[in-house]
Amino acid sequence: MPEDKMNPAGSVAAFAAVVQSLPIGSRVLDCSCGTGQLAVGLAELGMAVDATDASPGMVLRTQQLAEQHRVPLTAHTVAWSELLSHFEPSTFDLVFCVGNSLVHAAGTSKRRSALQAMARLLRPGGRLVLTSRTWELVRARGSRMDIGDRVINRGAVDGVVIYNWEIADHWEDEHGLEIAVAQIASDGAVVTSSERLSIWPFKHDDLLAELRTVGLGVDQSTFKPTEEGYMVVATST
Repeated sequence: MPEDKMNPAGSVAAFAAVVQSLPIGSRVLDCSCGTGQLAVGLAELGMAVDATDASPGMVLRTQQLAEQHRVPLTAHTVAWSELLSHFEPSTFDLVFCVGNSLVHAAGTSKRRSALQAMARLLRPGGRLVLTSRTWELVRARGSRMDIGDRVINRGAVDGVVIYNWEIADHWEDEHGLEIAVAQIASDGAVVTSSERLSIWPFKHDDLLAELRTVGLGVDQSTFKPTEEGYMVVATST
């Protein structure tokens, strides 16, 4: 995560153009809240925020961050498939699904179901905001290991981040991504921890088509074939 997004104010600033038109008290859902930086930033702006994530650990971190910043928000462990069981349709003015989260939906049908749920939660005129890696670039580069070219400091810890990509033959197949962090202690010792993630990448054009299929109009896309990531904003009709 870029340094400037490692706090609530910086995280929400990345979406200033989308958020600034909302009146205070608008209902906002961050349905892939992670550590809660964006959700807490939105709450600090006076939005009525609900935060969900499939990981109980991420939800706990979001709750703790909200307490540290003394802002009210509601955080629950809810998967995309459970959104419509947890919230009433037409509840939110704005729904976020950011941080490359959508790629963890297991293929086209699961991704479309997740988008359908998000779309149904929007009030008429409400907007869905998505961010994604440019998966066309990721697949074109093939299976590989990407080793960070600089030491990153988080708190009092220095480390190097390593990405090991397992690129499948076909778009619809399950791909693999192992992320490792080699932490460098003050005495020079190195301790490495890692996690393997399953991902199902998608093309930008397919994402736009799927958004239209679930009844959303695409207002904006920052997609450029040679850039690493992009944002899409879609509106409920």
